[in-house]
Amino acid sequence: MNKWPIVNLRNKFHVKHGFAFKSEFFSNTGEMIVLTPGNFYEKGGFKREIGKEKFYTGEIPDGYLLKKNDLIVAMTEQAAGLLGSCAIIPESNIYLHNQRLGLITTDDRYLLKGYVYYLFQTKFIREQIRLTSSGTKVKHTSPERLYDLITPLPDLETQNKILSILSSLDEKIHINNRINNELEKMAQFLYEYWFIQFNFPNSNNKPYKVSGGSFTHESSLKRDIPEGWSVKILSDVANITMGQSPEGSSYNESAQGTIFYQGSTDFGWIFPKVRQYTTEPARMAKKGDILLSVRAPVGDMNIANTDCCIGRGLAALNSKDGFDGFLFYVMKYFKQVFDRRNSEGTTFGSITKNDLYSLKLAYPPKELLEKYDNIVSKYNEMIFIRSMENQKLEELRDWLLPMLMNGQISIRDAEEHLVKTFE
Repeated sequence: MNKWPIVNLRNKFHVKHGFAFKSEFFSNTGEMIVLTPGNFYEKGGFKREIGKEKFYTGEIPDGYLLKKNDLIVAMTEQAAGLLGSCAIIPESNIYLHNQRLGLITTDDRYLLKGYVYYLFQTKFIREQIRLTSSGTKVKHTSPERLYDLITPLPDLETQNKILSILSSLDEKIHINNRINNELEKMAQFLYEYWFIQFNFPNSNNKPYKVSGGSFTHESSLKRDIPEGWSVKILSDVANITMGQSPEGSSYNESAQGTIFYQGSTDFGWIFPKVRQYTTEPARMAKKGDILLSVRAPVGDMNIANTDCCIGRGLAALNSKDGFDGFLFYVMKYFKQVFDRRNSEGTTFGSITKNDLYSLKLAYPPKELLEKYDNIVSKYNEMIFIRSMENQKLEELRDWLLPMLMNGQISIRDAEEHLVKTFE
C-alpha cells in the first residue's frame, strides 16, 4: 500500500493557456522566441532548437513573456510522447508562452512547483493525461482535465526532500552535459579551422593558409582547396546504411528481440534512448556507428552504444578508413549547411539515399587525418566517460522517481543510493 495519501490535484495548481501568436509575425531572426512542444524532451526538460526557432516580431500582449524557472507543460501531442511533458524556462524575457503550452503555477500550501515537474514525468500521471486527451489526428488536453489528475501526494517537507534528491541527479547530468558540450565545441572548432578554413599545421607547424600555402581550384566545390587534397563524395569515405522499419507488429517495449531506433525522437545527448524493440530487425547499425537523422530534423546525430536496428528515419555511418572522429565532424558541418538552408527558407523535410551518398567534401591526406583523430580521440574519450556516467545517473533517477512519488522507497534509502552514486 502506498505511503502517501492519494489525492485529486484540483485547486492545488493552476494551468494558464498560452496566446495564439499570429504566424504572419513569425521570422527566422529576432529576439523573442515562440515556444512549441518541440522545445520539450519526451520525459521532460527544456530543449533549444537552434536554427529552427520561430521568432516573433509583432506586439506581445501582457502576461505572455515567460520568466526564468517558469514551469510549462505541453498541451498537445506534437510528437510521440510529448503530451504532458514539462519544461523549466532557462532564462527570462526571451521565450513566449504559445497557445499549445500551459503555464503551471501551484498553491504552495499543498504543492511545490518543482515537485510537479517530476510528478509529470511519472508513467502514472502521463497515462492519465493520455487516456483523458481528445482529438483524432493530434491529441490534446485541457486545464480542466489536468485538474482531475489523481496521485499519491506527500506533505511539503517530504516533497522538498524528494525534489532535492531528483534535482541533484539532474544537476550532475547537466554539469556533465555542459562539459561535454565544451569538449565537442573544441573538436568542432579544430575541424573548421583545419578542414574548412584550411589552417591546419604545415610542415613548419604554421597555419597553412595564412602562411601562404598553395591551393588549386575545384569547380565541383566552387572553391580552392589545398594542394595534395582530393574531392570525394560521402560514400567514398563512409560505409552508409539507410534504415528500414520492420513490421509494426514486431515492435514491443518488453525487451523482446533487438533494440530498435525509429528516428531522432529516440535521440539523447549523445547516445539514443531505448524505447522499443523489434523481433524482426531489418537494417542494422553497429556499436560505435554514427546515427544520422535523415528526416526532419535532418542532420541530428547520436552514437550507437550497442548494435541496433534502425528505422527509415535514420542512417548509420562509419569511416571506411577508420577516421570516425573526422567523419563525425564532417557530418556536424553538413548539419550546419542544412540548418543554414532551412533558415533561408529551403526546408529539408528529408534527405534521400542518393543525396546523402553524393555529398561532396574536400578530403585531406592520411597523415593530417591521423593527426586530427589523435587529438579528437582524447576529447571523445572524455565525452564518452561522462556520457556513460550520465546514462547510469539517468537510470538511477528514472528508477527512484516513481518509487519516491509513490512512497515505495524511504527518503533515507534514496539518500543512501545518492551517496553511493557520488562517492
